[in-house]
Amino acid sequence: MASETIDLFDAQPQPQQPYLVGQVVATFFESPDSFYKVLLVKVSATNLDWHGDEIVVTGNFADVTEEMPYRFFGQLVDHPKYGQQFQAANYQNEAPTTKEGIVAYLSGDDFPGLGKKTAEKIVALLGLTAIDQINQDPSVLDPLGLKASVKQSLIDNLASNNGVEQIIIGLNGYGFGSRMASAIFERYKERTLQVIQENPYQLVEDINGVSFKRADQIAEQLGIEALSPQRLQAGLLQALNELAMSEGNTYTTAEPLLKSTIHILQESRNVAVAPQAVADQLLELGKAQKVVGEGNRIFLKQLYDAEWQAAEHLNRLANSEQVKQFDDETLTKKMRIVERNLGITYDQSQEDAILNAIQSPLFLLTGGPGTGKTTIINGIVNLYAKLHDLSLDINQYKDKPFPILLAAPTGRAAKRMSETTGLPASTIHRLLGLTGRESNDEAAAKDLEGSLLIIDEMSMVDIFLFRTLLRAIPDTMQIVFVGDKDQLPSVGPGQVFYDLLRSHRVNAMELTTIYRQGNDSSIIPLAHDIKTGKLPADFTQNKPDRSFIQCNAFQMPSVIEQIIGKAKARGFSAEDVQVLAPMYRGPAGITRLNTIIQDIMNPLTATHKKQVEFRDEKFRIGDKVLHLVNSPENNVFNGDIGEIVGITFAKDKGNSDKVDKLTVAFDQTEVTYPRNEWDKLTLAYCTSIHKAQGSQFKMVILPMVMQFSRMLQRNLLYTAITRAKSTLILLGEQRAFQVSVERQSVNRQTALVDRLTATISEVAESNVLASPDTSEATAKDVTNLASSATTPNEIDTPQKATKTVEQPEILNDGILTAELISSGQIDPMIGMGKVTPKSFTISNSVV
Repeated sequence: MASETIDLFDAQPQPQQPYLVGQVVATFFESPDSFYKVLLVKVSATNLDWHGDEIVVTGNFADVTEEMPYRFFGQLVDHPKYGQQFQAANYQNEAPTTKEGIVAYLSGDDFPGLGKKTAEKIVALLGLTAIDQINQDPSVLDPLGLKASVKQSLIDNLASNNGVEQIIIGLNGYGFGSRMASAIFERYKERTLQVIQENPYQLVEDINGVSFKRADQIAEQLGIEALSPQRLQAGLLQALNELAMSEGNTYTTAEPLLKSTIHILQESRNVAVAPQAVADQLLELGKAQKVVGEGNRIFLKQLYDAEWQAAEHLNRLANSEQVKQFDDETLTKKMRIVERNLGITYDQSQEDAILNAIQSPLFLLTGGPGTGKTTIINGIVNLYAKLHDLSLDINQYKDKPFPILLAAPTGRAAKRMSETTGLPASTIHRLLGLTGRESNDEAAAKDLEGSLLIIDEMSMVDIFLFRTLLRAIPDTMQIVFVGDKDQLPSVGPGQVFYDLLRSHRVNAMELTTIYRQGNDSSIIPLAHDIKTGKLPADFTQNKPDRSFIQCNAFQMPSVIEQIIGKAKARGFSAEDVQVLAPMYRGPAGITRLNTIIQDIMNPLTATHKKQVEFRDEKFRIGDKVLHLVNSPENNVFNGDIGEIVGITFAKDKGNSDKVDKLTVAFDQTEVTYPRNEWDKLTLAYCTSIHKAQGSQFKMVILPMVMQFSRMLQRNLLYTAITRAKSTLILLGEQRAFQVSVERQSVNRQTALVDRLTATISEVAESNVLASPDTSEATAKDVTNLASSATTPNEIDTPQKATKTVEQPEILNDGILTAELISSGQIDPMIGMGKVTPKSFTISNSVV
């Protein structure tokens, strides 16, 4: 990086470009959430072909002062509604050049307590450069004998006005729009330009939406060389994020990391990067504790820590000795009472699951659709209450916390838990008291109070949220995690629930018997067939609750249009019907299908014509919409579906904010979105299968064509089909469904199983694990790989994440096998004393 600090105006347009100079007469519009403003300017000078006295100027500005002159750089544009305007890319304060101008400025509203006479004294003493002199050395005011409060107010306001203005000018010069500039300023405040100049790549880590390429353009502008250590390290971190976190893995390996890093760096700037230079900087990142190496695995530090910390908390909770134990007679007696109260007779496997949960500090329950998970949750809650003499009447707990906590990752899943049990349930974020930026900060979560915690839809929980949840759970609390291990894993990194089951370190049970199935039901058997890797022979035959319609990608919009039209005519609402598609683009993609379905389910009419448009999407009252990010502060989360119940225009009476707004009703809350937050919403008549996790719908329409080939895999199809409650319509090409079933989902690259195996054992051990620097083994892997490639092109293209090798069963009917020996998990003391193969059975592990 260049050693000197650049001039803030080096980055801005130069005067030879279109400009105008003038005084701000009025501010027509000022965004409350960004720096965007619409100004009316009285023109005093310009190089444009403009002959009017005034012009409307739009752009990003700090607090502009009316009657003050400014120089605006940009272009003249034709607005379709408001006519010609000047679109300012940047601006600068055109300091007053006359005595009268400076006096008027200093005696204006920006400097309370400073009257015209005092302003005249300042100008008489310091002349036309008064403002610059005061900014450089406030002591120049001493001879005037000003009141201390007036003097300090003048100094502070000059510094404040100049500081924010220079930051906005600098951000404009870097090409940031109003919302991005606002987000950057909000993050760094007065340090904004300093942070960018010292390390523009910090923006990639801290600001959502700033890409490596964008930060690299700024770095080049600042004089940061293409082969500088700073840039190479930023490229490595970007590659690690893409290869690990963005793909759901928690680590990557040397070869794909090296290849991806070089690709990122050379794509951004056309400068060759030597593999050895990248390898050297990886070692530096290790020394700086930003990455961690372990064998041939390379972790981002936060992911490495999250897995270890989760394992250590699990060890603490799984080995808790504070679970109250009951004799068989008491359990049987109370179990029969629960069955009578609920009107249910549990079979042996269901009763075993309930009793295992009741007797364990930590219990995992998994099973496919229709296997009775929800019924068992209800049984656990009621039996626990009976055994511990607890009332399930929440009104009796006004002055103390309710002892049974129920939660799920999404609002819809939490609502289903509440409806089933009759008890309050919430999202995990709300349970932990997490809001906004704190949503992944374990230290910000509140400690939980209660005696039993049940979390449903655990397959949706990523490693960060899992670690945060575990940290908040006290040793005295019993825990039950419930989910379907065959569903899609979390959107965030990790495959927590799957790894917990695979580790065989926690008491667990898998339900296999199907209960939720009428005589004519075919959806649940179909889901179980897909889970085992086959399509049934009658897949294309129409059933009372499902059908298959053959069509190609280009026929799909017409077919869906007909199906939706008939469904609506038969009384199905938008809430009842959900189209699920694997991809956004293409004729059968989510974007295209949403527009078609919207015009059927919620068309514009003479009496229903209120509509707003945002980024090529139209929103109407009554529209079904999807929330796209986690917003714990509003109790809405990524994947929550709601309905637009209100549209308020900026010009409407009573709208004090003067901003267009959408009001959306969700299952558990109602949220109002100003226009600058509309990017958090999209139409939800058709959504991705990932976004539908945790929800179920009366009718699911599932298009699958070979055009989606790169997305087709078993757990995607399985998850989609299990979203249907009573009706399933399959569309597309049979070959696409067959490929999905045959293509077993590739497990993510995670280390949680290893962490659990190392941490949790029959005899609980205290493991205080420090995070090492990049290990010698990893360093050697990267260095050897780098030195073997004479050019970047000789490095092989990274393969997709291969399936993580299953940890071998510790016990195989008590027989010591070659596989067990080679796994390295067998105690060499076997045969001596009381140590036998059976000594390594993980007690109660039944999965």
